Amino acid sequence: MFCGMNTANPNIRPRIRQLDDAAANRIAAGEVVERPASAIKELVENAIDADAKRIEIAYADGGKTLMRVSDDGYGIAADELELALSRHATSKIDGSDLMNIHTFGFRGEALPSMGAVGRLTITSRAQGADGAAMISVNGGRHEPVRPAALSKGTVVELRDLFHATPARLKFLRTDRAEATAIIGVVKRLAMAEPHIGFTLRDLSGGGAGRVVFQVDPQTGDLFDALHGRLAKILGNDFAANSLQIDAERDGISLTGYASLPTYSRGSAVAQYMFVNGRPVKDKLFYGAIRGAYSDFLHRDRHPALALFLECEPALVDVNVHPAKSEVRFREPGQARGLIVSALRHALANAGHRASTTVADATLGAFRPENRPAAPVYQMQPRPSGVSLQRAYEAQQPTFQETAPSFSGRVEPEQPAPVADQPLGAARAQIHENYIIAQTPDGMVIVDQHAAHERLVYEKLKNQMAENGVASQALLIPEIVDLPAERHAQLLEAAPELAKLGLVLEDFGGTAICVRETPAILGQVNAAAMIRDVCDELADLDQTQTIKDRIEAILSRVACHGSIRSGRIMRAEEMNALLREMEATPHSGQCNHGRPTYVELKLTDIERLFGRT
Repeated sequence: MFCGMNTANPNIRPRIRQLDDAAANRIAAGEVVERPASAIKELVENAIDADAKRIEIAYADGGKTLMRVSDDGYGIAADELELALSRHATSKIDGSDLMNIHTFGFRGEALPSMGAVGRLTITSRAQGADGAAMISVNGGRHEPVRPAALSKGTVVELRDLFHATPARLKFLRTDRAEATAIIGVVKRLAMAEPHIGFTLRDLSGGGAGRVVFQVDPQTGDLFDALHGRLAKILGNDFAANSLQIDAERDGISLTGYASLPTYSRGSAVAQYMFVNGRPVKDKLFYGAIRGAYSDFLHRDRHPALALFLECEPALVDVNVHPAKSEVRFREPGQARGLIVSALRHALANAGHRASTTVADATLGAFRPENRPAAPVYQMQPRPSGVSLQRAYEAQQPTFQETAPSFSGRVEPEQPAPVADQPLGAARAQIHENYIIAQTPDGMVIVDQHAAHERLVYEKLKNQMAENGVASQALLIPEIVDLPAERHAQLLEAAPELAKLGLVLEDFGGTAICVRETPAILGQVNAAAMIRDVCDELADLDQTQTIKDRIEAILSRVACHGSIRSGRIMRAEEMNALLREMEATPHSGQCNHGRPTYVELKLTDIERLFGRT
């Protein structure tokens, strides 16, 4: 039975007393120095605040036995070293306005906390000083300041973390896991400071150690420097497949880079957010990003990005969390709205652009070392006669508003000139689904079904935004029988669906009657479309906005109006599809974020054949 903290004698009231500095520092260390990576973060942020241009970080055994951060910043004066190890001693704020924070560390708890749980040594030479000085603290016990040898900046070394509080060592993970956390922290800080050079060494093996991460200071303006730094950290593929973000509203600015929808991940691990230079993990950001990409990515896909939000310090509280990894905005709606609008604007400006990674993978598959031994080549059978194709065509939607209706396969006797257009001129259709087009500097392969599905979806969205989706009455209404739960869900959504051009009503029991369908789809299989709409309604998160729900349903509906795989297309139809793709935003990816086309440059093709 629980009987209170005073288990010795519950009848004696415990007296309030002041904790000594050593105990207070150990308690603070529990919040500030959670693990080696958090100590590294505090020390590197101090170096950044000291206007360092190069920072070197070293660790051994995952940071458990040694962490060292060296910088070329402006240093600490000898007569301030002892004060630097006192709680709430800082040069970064004067205490008059705790909401006007322009630096990283400001509470003055990091150094004394580290000194309370490990063996800490600080060596520093202030700008203009004749020499350097150092101070050591072991488990909270200070040694006198003494002269030292250092040409510039500051070196902070922390050995034997938690040796003064050994119980906490049991909560640390393996050396490899702690080292991985350190690398992640340094990389995030390096993203936010592209004009600073960072070197990270693992000294576990002794000697000079092994460099595990290194980036030199980037030159150029903010975007050039940031683009170069992100290419070093997130990879060249990200740099080649990302969009520049630059927006400002209501005193808040957003810069950075975000990936094309076709360059996505299975989780949000490649999403990095910063507020006034601080790496943060905030639900507001994740929700805004998901909302911005909801029209382009399936719910289990996530874009890669690095976004930097800057605002007046008074507009955001960075002191919500001891590790300052969470923030609170005075007007969270403004921040979220800026993120969503900036990302959607960048995606709209991308036009038909798709990622290059699929093309790179395609080229890789063609390289000689990846080819199977003794390949066997077979002639592909020609498609069946025109009469059979016309019978098939009667059951397929036509490519409306962009091309003549299909009347059979036509091979032009003289090839059409190469269009001076990004997607070029159609040259062939293979496997009744892929259009091969020649561009001035290469070729593209288009998935006709995925591409047209996106075009139909964009038209449906435009109609919806203007006057609602135009509908067409069925000559004979179609009756569709559904499971009871789907029937009820569909009828509940009927008013919403009517705005999408899909008019239905209860037919008794668990059946519904489809009276009108979206006109843009032409002749469709109403029963199949209704079942797809039911699936989408079942999958939708009830917390989604009405707009997101409508777009999700439109995406499903669009599939039923697109050119099907297996349909042979005339040259005119193929070229019309290419032209409309070029004129339609977001046509580089289908409604689920997959690419609608792959581009291969002529230089890459020639390299495959050893011509270059």
